[in-house]
Amino acid sequence: MTENTQRVVVVTGGSRGIGRAICKTLAAPGSKIFFNYFSPADREAEEAAAAETIAAVKQAGCEAVGIWANVAVSEEVTAFFDQIMADAGRVDVLVNNAGITRDGMMARMKESDWDAVLAINLKGPFLCTQIAARIMGKQHGGRIINMASIVGVRGNIGQANYVASKAGLIGLTKTAAREYAARNVTVNAVAPGFIETDMTAVLPEKVKAAMLSAIPLGRAGQVEDVAAVVAFLASDAAAYMTGQVLHVSGGMFM
Repeated sequence: MTENTQRVVVVTGGSRGIGRAICKTLAAPGSKIFFNYFSPADREAEEAAAAETIAAVKQAGCEAVGIWANVAVSEEVTAFFDQIMADAGRVDVLVNNAGITRDGMMARMKESDWDAVLAINLKGPFLCTQIAARIMGKQHGGRIINMASIVGVRGNIGQANYVASKAGLIGLTKTAAREYAARNVTVNAVAPGFIETDMTAVLPEKVKAAMLSAIPLGRAGQVEDVAAVVAFLASDAAAYMTGQVLHVSGGMFM
């Protein structure tokens, strides 16, 4: 990048939670944030959430663009990046954050729930990385950051699909890091532990209490804790790091 070049950041699943926090943290004058959002169950609510992210990023002095797209559908991912390139002409940072859960014990898990989670959580980052890395390679540099999870390393009862997707994402991170290093594209992952989000808010209180008791720092993580580590990996300070998984779990995994 030259001194006057606009830094273009792409975040999947940026309408709420960790994704919104990442958009806000990476917002800076001279940058432009693009994010996708997708929730066919309640498009109106998701549109409203996306508008809140755009407003928060603008308040930080940065332009933001939200685009409705399903990262599990190749044609929609291609259209997503086509719109970004038509608007900004480059991609400097990609954060593969979009993710869903469809929890249940493996013995009773529906095949459709397995497929849905793997499609968004693993196929989505694969499709986005393919396109973004191609763009970054032509620019001779870029940062790709994947949102994994500590359960992808240690497993978790009742989340076979989610765990498999996050374990797969860690493997994808390490392989992509090796394949794209020659193009000066780094690929790393962040593995959050128990973070306070809409996703964890619905957990039973007994489950929350058990998880908190397993955290040496004695508190749940905040979305800002995760976003700060993403910002580090997206910065020049992490230029010599690739293929790494940084755990943000308060010591829950060590």
